[in-house]
Amino acid sequence: MADKKIGNSRLIELLNSKKAKIGIVGLGYVGLPLALRYTSVGYSVLGLDIDPNKIKKISHGQTYIEHISSDRIRQAVKKGFQATTDYKKAKACDALIICVPTPLNKYREPDLSFVTDTVDALLPYLRNGQIVSLESTTYPGTTDEEIQTRIESKGFVVGKDIFLVHSPEREDPGNPNFETQTIPKICGGITPACLKAGLALYGSVIDKVIPVSSAKTAELTKLLENIHRAVNIGLVNEMKMVADKMGIDIHEVIRAASSKPFGFTPYYPGPGIGGHCIPIDPFYLTWKAREYGLNTRFIELAGEVNSGMPAWVVAKVGHSLNQRQKSIKGSRILVLGIAYKKNVDDMRESPSVFIMEILRNLGALLSYSDPHVPVFPKMREHHFDLKSVPISPSMLASYDCVLIATDHKKFDYDSIKKHAKLIVDTRGVYTQPASNVVKA
Repeated sequence: MADKKIGNSRLIELLNSKKAKIGIVGLGYVGLPLALRYTSVGYSVLGLDIDPNKIKKISHGQTYIEHISSDRIRQAVKKGFQATTDYKKAKACDALIICVPTPLNKYREPDLSFVTDTVDALLPYLRNGQIVSLESTTYPGTTDEEIQTRIESKGFVVGKDIFLVHSPEREDPGNPNFETQTIPKICGGITPACLKAGLALYGSVIDKVIPVSSAKTAELTKLLENIHRAVNIGLVNEMKMVADKMGIDIHEVIRAASSKPFGFTPYYPGPGIGGHCIPIDPFYLTWKAREYGLNTRFIELAGEVNSGMPAWVVAKVGHSLNQRQKSIKGSRILVLGIAYKKNVDDMRESPSVFIMEILRNLGALLSYSDPHVPVFPKMREHHFDLKSVPISPSMLASYDCVLIATDHKKFDYDSIKKHAKLIVDTRGVYTQPASNVVKA
């Protein structure tokens, strides 16, 4: 019965009355829209990020994420939204929501350094009565093992002094059908008191908050969602290769199979999988499963198929050029679309980049065109000194191969088909056969 009387009652009152100060740690594709949402309903919001360029842009009312307008940021700043690199200001926050990356290291093992470094930076400024929520996708047990232990090492009792939850992000950048408010939110607490505080934290900004029994359950829920997609994409990518050998268009097969009103959900093949979640999350679970003596063979097989897609696409490019008495080495190749999915500027884990690296290593002369990515960004592991080139009939005709890697709506596919000598289509853009189109 003590849970009902310990310090979450004042916190819940502050959250429900919107008098709580909300701190969002990490102002990327997850944290920034969340900060804007809290600001829009009347909370005082402080954004924390280690990147001074993001802070500068926010203070000037400028966006750095394409699908979030500068006007939205300006309106938030007018309402009091502030951003800083000074973690000391976290002490004034009643809630701290952590939205930082959880990548893989070079051995394809979980890299929790962004999470642990963030928590370590916040520890000196934690105080009684705060709630901490981890939204970063990770393996089951992270919130308990990495965050709770750090907080309690400072003498706090989680569930009594500080309240800790895991509520995995579910952002889908560029999807016009869903936004932060309308995507249901999973929330699991370390204790019942933590969960109550978590439901109050998200209840005023998210239309539907779904409580689960523990932080571990919330962590595994997010992994299941993304592994479900990864496995099904792996299946359809493998089916694509089989269909290709048989001279069958896999996209036509999918369209036909989708006519079945039950028992089939369409997934679509591509040049690989990208984004921060689907290429990474399965490996978080496979790594953690080894601690329990389990081998997740099904998940790992899907990852193997998906990670092999860039090389398969390059082989199709090589074969197609070879049939035209050309080699990859020395050929001028234009890559259309380098974001990981259409109509966004998000480059995280983009298969286009892996394809470009293989082609460059084979001696191709590369260019790219992407209306959403005007300059190839600085990335931790991939380096290209390139800018997006404009598309024109004469320019298209000057390339030995045009590779459709990401099917942005802004491309004029009729013009591309009319003027390109060779098109390698990895996205099923062209439904009708053509002498200059090769499906990959």
